[in-house]
Amino acid sequence: MSTKIEKSDFTFLFAGYGHYKVTYQSPKTGKKWTKTIDDMPLIDVTKNEEYPKRKDLEILRRRVKA
Repeated sequence: MSTKIEKSDFTFLFAGYGHYKVTYQSPKTGKKWTKTIDDMPLIDVTKNEEYPKRKDLEILRRRVKA
């Protein structure tokens, strides 16, 4: 069974101009990954949207886990 990705699976911490420290926590395992992301268009369509698109959340998850 595939668990649906949610905005609440991510935490965003401002890390300086144009950078966010993004943490993804797997809802299935509870494991966490953290990475500094400087792709502000991606941050805008995930963090700053009330209902972000699933594909954008999946892109962000792949970047954080890479």
